[in-house]
Amino acid sequence: MALNMKKRKRSDENDPRVKKRLFSWRMFLLMLAMVLVLSAGNVLIMETFLNMEVFPLLASMGVGSYWVAMALIVASVIYLVSCAKFDKPMRRLSRAMRKVTEGDFTVSVQPYHAPNKYDDLDIMFVDFNRMVQELGSIETMKDDFIAIVSHEIKTPLAVIKSYATALERGDLDEATAHEYAKTIATASENLSTLVSNILKLNKLENQEIVPSAKPYDLTLQLSECALALEEQWEAKGIDFDAQLEERVMVAADESMMEIVFNNLIANAIKFTEPGGRIVLRQERDGRDVLVRVSDTGCGMSEETQRHIFDKFYQGDTSHAGEGNGLGLALVRRVLEISGGSISVASKPGEGAEFTVRLRAMEESNA
Repeated sequence: MALNMKKRKRSDENDPRVKKRLFSWRMFLLMLAMVLVLSAGNVLIMETFLNMEVFPLLASMGVGSYWVAMALIVASVIYLVSCAKFDKPMRRLSRAMRKVTEGDFTVSVQPYHAPNKYDDLDIMFVDFNRMVQELGSIETMKDDFIAIVSHEIKTPLAVIKSYATALERGDLDEATAHEYAKTIATASENLSTLVSNILKLNKLENQEIVPSAKPYDLTLQLSECALALEEQWEAKGIDFDAQLEERVMVAADESMMEIVFNNLIANAIKFTEPGGRIVLRQERDGRDVLVRVSDTGCGMSEETQRHIFDKFYQGDTSHAGEGNGLGLALVRRVLEISGGSISVASKPGEGAEFTVRLRAMEESNA
């Protein structure tokens, strides 16, 4: 067992692809030869200017031995320092990189010096450790994404299968069968929306969708988005207050910005209790225009606000069945590639306010 451990350690340290060490014995001998040549030159100079011929043979041999010893010492020091300062650190980094290529994202390389004495190699190690951490985070996010998507797809499929099986038996009354069919249709719509949002978000993140910015009337778009959802907020008896300017022009992709405002207004309706209030406000802030969507819903904690734009995150689980947690992730990504921004302010039990910032166009340029 000890023999196997020794073989394994040796194989970990020595990469079979490496055919030549950076600092080998051949390098050492080359440095020794160079120092000897320099030493011989020194002896010739002394012989020329100090008339070495009058020195006894023993003295000449002593001087020669001294310079040979000095050459050996200098070459050894240069070789050892080079190995310690460059060869060994690079081999450590090479072993760590090999582990990363094998899928180990827990590896790290400890810098040789304290932070206030970092050299170039130390900085390389620090950057390598940061890179490995980022790769590990991406790998975790990918696994989480696959797991969440699988769960989100599995839920509506289970509903469809269950209710379809009940309908297939044919022993239900007409009202129950109609209700089951409606449930299947809703689950199918949710599944279709989920898949559509995943595809949209994937294309946006991979920059397969390039926004086509053109001037358009933002006020008109906000009015149309609010009216498109009128049936929903009226069904809950929500007081919808739209405070819009007469005309504000912006240069953006109108169809993509529609995704932003439809999601924000729909979210406000979803989280506002019946009889509550939603305010859609548009105002100027210097050269920018701000669009605020506020509600009197359940509000959010600080922890929820930190993750509200993450994929599949749903802070209020009581409304989890009404969405898939991709809407706000889409909103943020659309604004990022459109040159806009979004922020949220909220307190638990006091509602929430989302603020979208866009660059407004001057009327002369509209």
